[in-house]
Amino acid sequence: MTHPALSIDNIEVVYHHSVQVLRGLSLSVPQGQIVALLGSNGAGKTTTLKAISGLLPLEVGQVRAGSIRFQGERIDHVAPHLLARRGVAHVREGRHVFEDLTVEENLVAAGNALTGRGLKPDHGLIYDYFPRLKERRTQRAGYLSGGEQQMLAIGRALLGKPTLMLLDEPSLGLAPLVVESIFQIVQRINQEQGVAMLLVEQNAMAAFGIAHYGYIMENGRIVIDGPTEKLVDDPDVQRFYLGYGDGGEELASFRHVKHYKRRKRWLS
Repeated sequence: MTHPALSIDNIEVVYHHSVQVLRGLSLSVPQGQIVALLGSNGAGKTTTLKAISGLLPLEVGQVRAGSIRFQGERIDHVAPHLLARRGVAHVREGRHVFEDLTVEENLVAAGNALTGRGLKPDHGLIYDYFPRLKERRTQRAGYLSGGEQQMLAIGRALLGKPTLMLLDEPSLGLAPLVVESIFQIVQRINQEQGVAMLLVEQNAMAAFGIAHYGYIMENGRIVIDGPTEKLVDDPDVQRFYLGYGDGGEELASFRHVKHYKRRKRWLS
């Protein structure tokens, strides 16, 4: 039996023992596929990634119910550095590169994720995907452009030879052409290295352009999911996430769709 790369089953997450952020969230990332997780600010997307990668305790958060499995094994209480060594890479929002280290030194530091796995870091692979980084390998990361820092963050994650990569808002603050370039490289990595990916994004068009499957969150829950070609054709998804309005009234959120439709029928 082949397990999904990632399986989340009905998890609840709270911060400070009282503030509930995720409410019975379930999703799955099949082996070797890209899955997009979309939603507005505050929906719980970043919290979902932190729950997977073990970062919640650093922010006084905890998975209070449900389970998270990586390659079929429970990981909801595994430390972040151990998850990294097992092949879970988390590219956090805001890049978080070591600004005072050079590009090359950032990659050397990332090689620690290979400890105990009998694998050797392959900087050449990273430079093949990101030639710009090779040109700037002796430059301090703090002087790179936003796009170059994002490339370095993804490159560092890839250096650890992950089987699952968590990408948190890789398009944030970047120009459209840079976003297009980075997403093309992410898609290549998925296709050529077989890395499963959970992609958190607000840029739905960019995410749907490379993802096989998508989930949409609101208030800590999944409200709709399906293959990306199905979601792209869904009128409600088009209205709320792809900017294809129907000329009707503006709604506060996706969860008002059913109420809106009932009201529209009543008034027609």
